[in-house]
Amino acid sequence: MVSRILSAARIEFLIALRNRWVTIAACMMMLFALVLSVAGSAPTGDLGVDRLSMTVASLTSLAVYLVPLIALLISFDAIAGEAERGTLALHLTYPVARGEILAGKLLAQLAVITLAVGAGYAVAATTAFVLGGAAAVAGLGALWRLVWTSVMLGAAFLSLGHMLSGLARRPSGAAGLAVALWLAAVVLYDLGLLAGIVADDGGVFTRQVFPWLLVVNPADAFRIFNLSASHSVGAASGLAGAADAIAAWKPLASLLLWPVVAALLARASFARVRP
Repeated sequence: MVSRILSAARIEFLIALRNRWVTIAACMMMLFALVLSVAGSAPTGDLGVDRLSMTVASLTSLAVYLVPLIALLISFDAIAGEAERGTLALHLTYPVARGEILAGKLLAQLAVITLAVGAGYAVAATTAFVLGGAAAVAGLGALWRLVWTSVMLGAAFLSLGHMLSGLARRPSGAAGLAVALWLAAVVLYDLGLLAGIVADDGGVFTRQVFPWLLVVNPADAFRIFNLSASHSVGAASGLAGAADAIAAWKPLASLLLWPVVAALLARASFARVRP
């Protein structure tokens, strides 16, 4: 079983290399990380925060948009694309279970996300040490937390992309669903919560429902968990109030559960596909 999954992952990773997804994802993360590490950490002296910690806060705001987008772009045609090209029917004739095929795809695409995240954050860390000196060591813990939580966030959206790919059956439909999911989870969800807070005016929704809705969304859970670790950085980001009001284990549990739940949804979606 493990050898079949690794074999499927190897093939999928070679496809990602051929399609330049590894290069594109890494370059995107490195470029944005470099810009944020140079320009976004300018006020560290006034805030009394080391340059790397402040850079991590900026990278958190970047990753919550960019990591899900990259994950969905990589995964949206994982099933629908192969079904349209006719290769899915061929793969299913081999003695490989659907779950093993899906696990191989997830493993390979997660490697792409990990390489992109690692390259981008390495550039940011190097820049922080060059510009901020040895004081940047204080932010290494926050940087490591950002790395593995970014990978977990990517894993969740990769499996959600697989789920959409199985539901759409065609790459064009899967692409539309992927864009809609990204907009809903990363952009419109927070706008809806903001509208609810304004309408509630400090009532039950704001005090009891709102914190749980933040945790349920993997993008918001990722952002809160990373920013709540440092009160000074959280204050700089404007999310200190929300981060302090929510126990740290709640967004952490959300980040750990979402990849599992999304993978199960993807497997259920793939089971319904008939090549």
